[in-house]
Amino acid sequence: MLDEIVKDLRQEMEQTVDAMRRDLMRTRTGRASAALLGGVMVEYYGAQTPLNQVSTIAVPEPRLLLLQPFDQGSIPAIEKGIMLADLGLTPANDGKVVRVPIPELTEDRRRELVKQIRKVAEDYRVSVRSHRRDANELLKSLQKDKEITEDDLRRGQEKTQELTKEYTDKLDQVLKAKEEEIMEV
Repeated sequence: MLDEIVKDLRQEMEQTVDAMRRDLMRTRTGRASAALLGGVMVEYYGAQTPLNQVSTIAVPEPRLLLLQPFDQGSIPAIEKGIMLADLGLTPANDGKVVRVPIPELTEDRRRELVKQIRKVAEDYRVSVRSHRRDANELLKSLQKDKEITEDDLRRGQEKTQELTKEYTDKLDQVLKAKEEEIMEV
């Protein structure tokens, strides 16, 4: 019983760390990455469609994204979708491909981005602590219903605390790596 609770808690916390990684991939740094356009939606034949389903996204240079649409007629919709995504990027097309240059970040903009990602990281830390709270409440209710002993309760709470520390440390490592990536010139 106790092992299953700990296993579920570990899985939930791992999913939280993965979600933060995906979330931070969309944060613009000074470098081109196809993940920057991960959340961009394009109006394609009347339906909102993810950008990666209407074109291929390549990174031929460190500061350039190159989009090759599957249908040349979708180029204006792709440009509009990128503009509406409010990423601070300005697409340009030559009739066949869409080029998205990634501008250099100013020092102020870098500091602003670091503040934003720290806030995002704190939200994920809160999520990890919420998972810990839920697990502890479950353990207490099991002990109250006499399904586990007081010793099991204490061991379970210690294990949930260890997992919480482990996963908040992982979140901090992901945050630190992203901060370094943003601040590098």
